[in-house]
Amino acid sequence: MSIETITVHREGRPAYPIWLTDSFEDLTPAVSSLSLRERKVCIVADSHVAGLYLEQALQAFRAVAGNSVSFVFPAGEEQKNLDTVKDLYGFLIRHSFDRKDVLAALGGGVTGDLTGFAASTYLRGIPFIQIPTTLLSQVDSSIGGKTGVDLDAYKNMVGAFYMPKLVYINVSVLKSLPEEQFSSGMGEVIKHGCIRSADYFDWLCGHREAIKSRRPDALMETVKGSCLIKRAVVEEDPMEQGIRAVLNFGHTLGHAIEKEKNFTMSHGACVGAGSLAAAWLSAKRGKLPREDLQRLRDLLQYFGLPVTVSGLCEDAVLEAAAHDKKMDSGVLRFILLNAIGDAYIDRTVTAQEMREALSFLAEEEAAPAG
Repeated sequence: MSIETITVHREGRPAYPIWLTDSFEDLTPAVSSLSLRERKVCIVADSHVAGLYLEQALQAFRAVAGNSVSFVFPAGEEQKNLDTVKDLYGFLIRHSFDRKDVLAALGGGVTGDLTGFAASTYLRGIPFIQIPTTLLSQVDSSIGGKTGVDLDAYKNMVGAFYMPKLVYINVSVLKSLPEEQFSSGMGEVIKHGCIRSADYFDWLCGHREAIKSRRPDALMETVKGSCLIKRAVVEEDPMEQGIRAVLNFGHTLGHAIEKEKNFTMSHGACVGAGSLAAAWLSAKRGKLPREDLQRLRDLLQYFGLPVTVSGLCEDAVLEAAAHDKKMDSGVLRFILLNAIGDAYIDRTVTAQEMREALSFLAEEEAAPAG
């Protein structure tokens, strides 16, 4: 399979490339442009990913870097906190990392987010590279420069906007990804079609079998399509001052559900549920056609994402939503749809409407009210 590159721009100038390929064989040439010969590289990975891909990554960097080391932390969302970042700081200090040395995040969103945050704050900022190994991180968290860690039960409450020097995506790792993680990534993939491209959403519907069976060409097109959509949005609004907020479609209630469920549901599953709830609200308000709501429900269900969520305490979900970092001057920015591929920011969604949307998710059958 040929290599494809997508360039992300900042203020009209190239900021960093996204390499799309199907192996780790091109990692060495990809990073060779970063002038690492006199530099140290620290690859950050969790204990699970380290056993799968760390040695390949170390070999790739050893060919071009002055010294390559690794920092491995226990796998799990609960490790995405300031304690893990502190441990990483200590590791970098003990290995004499300076401002020109490099961090490389090898893994999923937890690894990418905390590595990026550590890079943005260590010595007031050192370069870092994203090497995402899950579908969720390949199509979402590795692109756009959002970094951060959780604070207590609040997701990504401490963070920074900090751009990587390179994103290297090897789609072949998706073939062995556990089903739950693949499904979770599809929650973000489907979201991209909902907010920005009806054509991409239609393509996902038409190629669902090839995607689900993880056919290599379908995986490449899926990841590429999502990367192009996310690139377009973050180039337009790199610091999330305006339109970039549409990327939070499904996240307002999704994050709140994730917290209420004590993180027992995957991020993508919660985003999928939140997306369906937001689409239902859009239909209830007379915006989104009923058939589009049904198409979204069917696609989510096909990829194993929940279309019903039971056992929620509505008060707790609303309380979590009220503390969402997407609040703007005390007003919640909720993302709704005019149509598939046409999202907009709304500041008028009420607590009662959110309760109705949560009640909708608890129902057995999905249909818009009114």
